[in-house]
Amino acid sequence: MPYNVGFDREQYIQMQSEHISARRAEVGGKLYLEMGGKLFDDHHASRVLPGFTPDNKIAMLDRIKDEVEIVVCFNAGDVVRQKVRADLGITYEDEVLRLIDVFRDRGFLAENVVVTQLEGHNATVEAFLERLRRLGLKVSRHYLIPGYPQNTDVVVSDDGFGRNEYVETSRDLIVMTAPGPGSGKLATCLSQVFHEHKRGIPAGYAKFETFPIWNLPLSHPVNLAYEAATADLDDINVIDQYHLDAYGEQATSYNRDIEVFPLLRTLLKEATGTQPYKSPTDMGVNMAGYCISDDAACRHAAEQEIIRRYYHALVEERRLDLASVTSDRVMNVMRKANVTTADRAVVAPALEVAKLTGSPGVALELPSGQIVTGKTSDLLGPSAAVLLNALKALAGIPDEVHLLSPDSIEPIQSLKTRHLGSVNPRLHTDEVLIALSVSASTNPQAAAALEQLKKLRGCDAHTTTILGSVDEGIFRSLGVLVTSEPQYWKKALYHKR
Repeated sequence: MPYNVGFDREQYIQMQSEHISARRAEVGGKLYLEMGGKLFDDHHASRVLPGFTPDNKIAMLDRIKDEVEIVVCFNAGDVVRQKVRADLGITYEDEVLRLIDVFRDRGFLAENVVVTQLEGHNATVEAFLERLRRLGLKVSRHYLIPGYPQNTDVVVSDDGFGRNEYVETSRDLIVMTAPGPGSGKLATCLSQVFHEHKRGIPAGYAKFETFPIWNLPLSHPVNLAYEAATADLDDINVIDQYHLDAYGEQATSYNRDIEVFPLLRTLLKEATGTQPYKSPTDMGVNMAGYCISDDAACRHAAEQEIIRRYYHALVEERRLDLASVTSDRVMNVMRKANVTTADRAVVAPALEVAKLTGSPGVALELPSGQIVTGKTSDLLGPSAAVLLNALKALAGIPDEVHLLSPDSIEPIQSLKTRHLGSVNPRLHTDEVLIALSVSASTNPQAAAALEQLKKLRGCDAHTTTILGSVDEGIFRSLGVLVTSEPQYWKKALYHKR
């Protein structure tokens, strides 16, 4: 299906910034705004809401930049596990630093970092904290609280939030963000509200969670795609029963918000003497549901994302020899959405190439809906082949035209096998792009093909084997949404990642 815009970016930026400013005015003091999902580079949102750009949220905050201070928190356990942000391929440690650089480059105040769920001493965590301090950042420690969030008597006490170090902030709108889910943003916000009121400073809490979208049905593919995205955390979307009881209206929420709401209500009651929210939905400020301009386009995009999440889970389980826990959960989401892998247009053509050739194949869908394929040859790997074929199709270059002659490829193959120790002489995607760039100086058709690279962003692709790190990285850089069958080309016990 060709790409169709389904989300009004400009309307969203205006509505969202105005709504957050209004909520801050209601609080009448410091507002701690938990930023659900990713504040910057929100690729999930841009995939399921076509028209939503990865920088939409931070562009919205640009409107009220002078009021905002950004605090980044991260889970100590994610540092110990060296957790990686899958869409960028970098660790959460590096993502903390990257985020701060991005915020500062855009003129935001970002100087505080909070490490959450500390328990005991860990050398890896301590080394990272010391690195943050050397870089001039302010570091606060928040600890694992026994019984959180259910045991509110302990949590909302000097033995709970009271143990956490107070984060010194200088502005009244504090945006709490993190490298990824499970980083402790909510607990950090609530801890700060607790400490502010102990100091006599009025403070409140609100949540900016793009997904699930509260005013879309539970079964809407956009909300189901969020459930698929958090399958590794075992999160599920649910009806906000508190909202239904209070207002007689159905609203979509998710299990973590429902579970923590009694704590939030107790905290705000004990700290401020008031209960501003009757439901988890009340505490949200998300306007995304009002900015969907083409529901059908968003439904289709979300369905494709669910299938992509399924393949990604299968590949991750194969790479790490894990049980099929996450993929089984995503498969359940696929059933709710009434989609199968057959609904991903690039899967069948890729499998057909592999069946006909007996070697790995790749298929890629162009923005027009045309599907091009790539097969394994003596000169090129299938990913490199499909990339060349896609660029030729976009540039209107006949299929029989060779953008790279065998004479230009042979020296690269010779370098790889004779001097760099490679056992695979075929060119990868990065090597093909370099060769194409060199040819572009003397070959107008090669130059025309290179000009088409930007048109690949957002295109879907499927490979019949698990990609190597080089091809995977090139597809990611080009913005190609690639999935793979959960199998390696060659049977072996060790595979380079």
